[in-house]
Amino acid sequence: MADIKSLLPGLLVAMGAALLAWFVAGHYGGPQLLYALLFGMAFHHLADIPRYQPGLQFASRNILRIGVALLGVRITFTQVMALGALPPILVLVGVPLTILFALWLARLLGQKRDFGLLTGGSVAICGASAAIAIACILPKNEHSDEQLVFTVVAVTTLSTLAMIAYPIVSQLLEFDPVTAGVFLGGTIHDVAQVVGAGYLLGEQAGNTATFTKLLRVAMLVPVVMVISLLLAKGRRDEKHRPPLLPLFLVVFLALVVVNSLGWIPAGMQTGLVQVSNACLITAIAAIGIKASVAKLAAMGWRPLLLVAGETLFLAFFVILSLLYL
Repeated sequence: MADIKSLLPGLLVAMGAALLAWFVAGHYGGPQLLYALLFGMAFHHLADIPRYQPGLQFASRNILRIGVALLGVRITFTQVMALGALPPILVLVGVPLTILFALWLARLLGQKRDFGLLTGGSVAICGASAAIAIACILPKNEHSDEQLVFTVVAVTTLSTLAMIAYPIVSQLLEFDPVTAGVFLGGTIHDVAQVVGAGYLLGEQAGNTATFTKLLRVAMLVPVVMVISLLLAKGRRDEKHRPPLLPLFLVVFLALVVVNSLGWIPAGMQTGLVQVSNACLITAIAAIGIKASVAKLAAMGWRPLLLVAGETLFLAFFVILSLLYL
C-alpha cells in the first residue's frame, strides 16, 4: 500500500494531462498523443518535485509497456495475408532499408546510434506507436525522454503534412486507386493519417492504404525483436543484459495469435483497444512532464534533418518501386 501511495501523485498528474488530451481531441480533432505530450510539457515544473517522480517513472515505463502490449488486439493474420504480394514485398524490404538508412544518416549528422534506431523505426513502421515500443527496449540515458518526445512530435507533424501532400503526389503520378493506396499506406507514419489520406481518394484507395499500413504495423514485432537481440549481444554484463524477448512483446504476439483465431469477443476487443489507448496517452503525458523544453531546444537542427531525411527516403523508395516493379 505504501508503494501504491507513493505512485499516486505522479500518476494522477499524468492521468489529468491525458484526460485533457482526450477531451480536446474528441471535441476539436487532432492527434491525442501529440496533445498529451504538449499538455504534459506544460506541467514540467512538477518533474523536479520528489513526490511526483515515482508515479511519473511508473507511468512512463510500466504503463507504457502495457499499452504497447495491448496493441496486439488490433492485428490479425488474415488482414496481413489479404494484401497480396506487392505490399508485403515493399514493406519487408522498405522497413529494414529505412532503418539502415537512418543509422547511416544519424552517423553522418553526428547523432547517436540509438537515436537513429528510434527515429528510423518510427518512420519505417508506424510513427509514434513504434517510437514508444522501441524506446521501451533502448538503454536509458539522460537524453532518453527528450529524444522520444522529439521523435513523437516530429513524426506526427510530418505525418500530418504527408496526409495533405501525398494524395496530391499520387494524383500527379497518375496512380490508380490500388497503387495510390499502397503508396499512402507504405509511406505515411501514423495510422490515423493513413486512413484520412486514403479515403480522400476513395473507398478502394482507403481500404488498400489501411491494410498496407497494418502490414507495416505488424513489422513492429520482428524489428523490436532484432533490436533487442542486438542490444543483448552488445552488453557484456549479464546482470544488466536485457531479455532476448521482452515480456510486453510476448504479450503482443500472444494477443495477435488469439485475435487471429477469433477468440476475443468484439466487445472485449473494443475494451482492450480503449485500455491500450488510455495507457499510451497516460504514458506519453508522463514523458512530456519529464521532458525539458530547454533540452529539446538544445538538440538543434540535426535531429529534424534526420527525421525529414528518413521520411523522404521511404517516400522515394516506395514511389520508385511502384513505378518500376
